[in-house]
Amino acid sequence: MGEWEMLLRLVLSGVLGALIGFERRSHSKQAGLRTHFVVAVGSALIMLVSKYGFWDLVGMNSVSLDPSRVAAQVVSGVGFLGAGTIIVEHQFVRGLTTAAGLWATAGIGIAIGAGMYIPGVGATVLIVIGLEIFNKLQKNEVYSIGRANLSEEGINSALDILKNSKMKISNIQVNRHHNKSNKDLEVRITFKVYTRNQNEIKDMMVNLLKIPYVRDVNIE
Repeated sequence: MGEWEMLLRLVLSGVLGALIGFERRSHSKQAGLRTHFVVAVGSALIMLVSKYGFWDLVGMNSVSLDPSRVAAQVVSGVGFLGAGTIIVEHQFVRGLTTAAGLWATAGIGIAIGAGMYIPGVGATVLIVIGLEIFNKLQKNEVYSIGRANLSEEGINSALDILKNSKMKISNIQVNRHHNKSNKDLEVRITFKVYTRNQNEIKDMMVNLLKIPYVRDVNIE
């Protein structure tokens, strides 16, 4: 295969990866257009080298080639890159979809590098359309993470406010820890708030702060 066709495959792979990256970027995710573009082009390049870079060794005695071995390492190697986009904070996980997108982008790059144009383009279209559809279906599921620091006496009052709130609140977690400065026992309540109404969030923060035992409330 000519080197110009190889270059065409790299360009096509980069364009397809950039499409997925643009969708992620439009939703303010950690890995955006540039990251997906580089992953796609790099994967396609590795696949080209794996498939065509060792033809001068074919036919030599005691030499056997397995083009799939190098490509297989791309799939596992991208896993480390995807792990960097996953954020675990107080048992809440973010970035899984972006990590999966990077992994899929690597697969698209491998497909285009191998000359499988239709599967590569088809996968890109399915991923972009699927992400957009599911984003719209889950637009009402946008949530904020709330944290309230308080003393142990205020746990029941704070939980009552969260339980009786008109907003959807889930994943309520209560963690006890000792204050490093005075070694007193403190409590942190962490929760998810599902709403787009900022006034509702402000009202709940005010209600929590009315509890004498609550030191501070943060919702982001």
